[in-house]
Amino acid sequence: MSYHNPVLLHESVQALSIKKDGIYVDVTFGGGGHSREILNHLGEKGKLVAFDQDADALQNKIDDERFVLIPENFRFISRYLRFYGIKKVDGILADLGVSSHQFDEASRGFSTRFDGDLDMRMNQKSKISAKHIINKYSEEKLSEILFLYGELRNAKSIAKTIVEEREKEKIDTSFQLKKVLEKYLPKAKEHKILAQIYQAFRIEVNEELEALKEFLSQTPNLLNENGRLSIISYHSLEDRLVKRFINSGMFSGELEKDIFGNTNEPLKKVGKLIVPSNAEIKQNNRARSAKLRIATLKK
Repeated sequence: MSYHNPVLLHESVQALSIKKDGIYVDVTFGGGGHSREILNHLGEKGKLVAFDQDADALQNKIDDERFVLIPENFRFISRYLRFYGIKKVDGILADLGVSSHQFDEASRGFSTRFDGDLDMRMNQKSKISAKHIINKYSEEKLSEILFLYGELRNAKSIAKTIVEEREKEKIDTSFQLKKVLEKYLPKAKEHKILAQIYQAFRIEVNEELEALKEFLSQTPNLLNENGRLSIISYHSLEDRLVKRFINSGMFSGELEKDIFGNTNEPLKKVGKLIVPSNAEIKQNNRARSAKLRIATLKK
């Protein structure tokens, strides 16, 4: 729990409708909270495969013969399940948020609270860090990232300021970036705007939306009949992709209909959108923006 306080723990695991002898996948292992809860519901013949690309998370590995932890990004889910001889699974869980550990470890550069290196890499073997993007990307590219991933209306102005200031001095740390952008950070909205800026750079560093699309696209072919998909998202960009894929099997465009007016989307949603209770938000403020969507194969 000190590494990461899992959000919507019981709701997201309950959504999997776990069978004692089933095969399940937790694609965002983190502190292992969701994985431990899944294992609690599995019998001796059950199996759980987990993924996490962050080396820090691998220290939380669970000593259980029913459990396998794969140190990779969930975008490679099919490839690695095949490697372990698994073609189909009974449920897949994804918690798309940044872990508490990543936020609280200053050196990782995810938090606006600490004066850490502008890193933001979830996989620390990756070559591109936030520092590289901020100091090397063109003004146009920076503007595009801030607008698309941070949803900032003044993205062009922010990008222009970054480029002007980095010519005077390289921008290496969180507090340097904050100082460079202070004219865009009125006290009442400072935290919110900084969070949007950090979100934009983090998504670019980790290719988060591309990885999410690749992962979602593979899930229908991996699920057994009656298999469940349980996904927790934290911001509108990823939630939009999850919602749209569950509803249509697509990320853009319109569903095509056959001559009888039928569509061929692979999934169907189960139940309604689930959000954390006020009690959970009070206990864990990072849960406040979480949304849980559940789906199963369309028959």
